[in-house]
Amino acid sequence: MNRVLLLGASGFLGRHIRATLAAHATVRSPGRTECDLIHIDLPALTALIARERPDVVVAAAGQIVGSGYDFVRAHVVTTAKLLEAVADAAPAARLIRIGSAAEYGAVPHGLAVPEDHPGTPVGEYGLSHLAATRLAELAGVAGRVDTIVLRVFNPVGPGMPPGNVLCRVTALIRSAMAAGHGDVAVGLHDTYRDFVDVRDVAAAVLAAARGGDTTERVVNVGSGQAVATRDVVRLLAEVAGFTGGIRDGSFTVDAGRSAAVPWMCADIGRAGRTLGWKPAYDLRESLGALWRADGDRSVRPLTGAERG
Repeated sequence: MNRVLLLGASGFLGRHIRATLAAHATVRSPGRTECDLIHIDLPALTALIARERPDVVVAAAGQIVGSGYDFVRAHVVTTAKLLEAVADAAPAARLIRIGSAAEYGAVPHGLAVPEDHPGTPVGEYGLSHLAATRLAELAGVAGRVDTIVLRVFNPVGPGMPPGNVLCRVTALIRSAMAAGHGDVAVGLHDTYRDFVDVRDVAAAVLAAARGGDTTERVVNVGSGQAVATRDVVRLLAEVAGFTGGIRDGSFTVDAGRSAAVPWMCADIGRAGRTLGWKPAYDLRESLGALWRADGDRSVRPLTGAERG
């Protein structure tokens, strides 16, 4: 691996992926003005890949809010274009796509879900990711493109987007501490999630980029542990040094989608066998990094990428 083309480098995952890959390869990460995957046409994308001559292409761009149409364009159509362009312009390159645990949908409580578990997404977001994964799998099995999809569970760590629940809780706790309030109100369902450090996600991308031939086209990237969301919030408060209470509050507009999947935990055995990867950060370290980074961001102007 000498040359990497990274698409989506300005996002939460993309920034960490770029920093990790840059220590091992030449990374080219065109911005949206040069390559907006949704709007760029196939000939232009093919020409871009031909100019860059990458050994690895990483597709970390995506969309987390919008309609079904928006998600299909952002995930399914862009993947189809990338597969065509890579097959034509860089047939020896490996294409790594960042997928989502939302592809699984609701799974039995207590199950560490393996990659071959049937995908039954509960919404358009997960369905669009699942369709994109299937496209990548088909291309890999047919030998058209060397593909690996990393199904990322709940990434956490420095630089999280403000709309994320842990970022909302971080802001509430920081405001309460500044104002001397005794507690904060948070709307939380009784859900369990597998939180994985964003730096571990970046390390998994590096492992996939450097790995040899494999027939395993989908790999879970998680911690391998499910934690109650309420416990994560309490741990965040502890890390922040907040001694007040956490009481029930109003739910956000997207809370219903989260409640539809009460349990999620990754089986990460394949990642160890195929990529030689395992998580290095525990949840306390991840939340500590999130808290410190949020404090740094609160005292400086946000960049355009951070504002979204």
